[in-house]
Amino acid sequence: MGTSPAQEEPLGRSGGRAEPAIPNDNAAHASLPARPRDRVLRAACVAVPPLWAALGVRHAAGTLRHYLRGTGRPYRVDARALLAVPVVREEVDARLAEWRAAAGALGEPGAYAADSGWRGVLIGRRAGAGGSADWWLALRGAQYRISGTVRVHEDGSVVSDYRFQVHKSWNFDRGESEFGIPFGPFARLHETGLAREFTAVGEVDGLVDAVGPRESRPRGGLLVDTPAGEG
Repeated sequence: MGTSPAQEEPLGRSGGRAEPAIPNDNAAHASLPARPRDRVLRAACVAVPPLWAALGVRHAAGTLRHYLRGTGRPYRVDARALLAVPVVREEVDARLAEWRAAAGALGEPGAYAADSGWRGVLIGRRAGAGGSADWWLALRGAQYRISGTVRVHEDGSVVSDYRFQVHKSWNFDRGESEFGIPFGPFARLHETGLAREFTAVGEVDGLVDAVGPRESRPRGGLLVDTPAGEG
C-alpha cells in the first residue's frame, strides 16, 4: 500500500511516533540479589491472579501471571476487547475522523494511505468515566496505532479499511504509585530475577469505518467496526 501522488505522507501521521516502546529506569533483569522480603512479596503476588480471574478481571490476571512467570516473552492481549473500552474507542474514532477530514481536503476521489503512528492512551478504572477496572489493572495505559486505506468515492462516501495494534512495555516503574502503594518493591521482582518485564502486544485486522455521502457523522453517532466481508 503506497501513498497517492497527492500525498507527501500517510494521512493522520502528524503527531504519531515511529516506535511504540517506552524505556524505564529500572535496573536490569536479575541484576540485584533477592532478599527474603522480595520472596515474600512474590509469594503474595502469586495468589492474586486466581483471585482476579474469579472476580472476572481476566485480562489483569493474565498480565500479572505472565510477569511472575518470568519468561520475558511477548504476551498477546485481546486487541478487539481493548478496542471496545470506551476511552480507547474514542481515541480511535478521533483518528478516523482526522483521516476523513484529511482525505476530504485533498479534493478528489481516490484511495489514500493512512497511519496514525504510535500514540498513548490512559485507561481509567471507572467504567462510568469510559474506563475499565480489568484493563486498568492489566495495562493502565498503552500505545496504539491504526493504519490502513481511506477511499473517497465519487458519491462522497468515505470508507476506511484499517488495522488496530496495541503495544505495552509492561513493568512497574520506580517512583510511581497507586493508592499510596509504591511500585518500587514490585519493580524489584524484575530486578532480582523473581519476575520479568515483557512486551504486551495485540492486533485486529479487517476493520471498516464507513460514512455515507450525506452523513456528517456515522449512523447513530457511533462508529461500528466490522471485519471486512461481514458488514
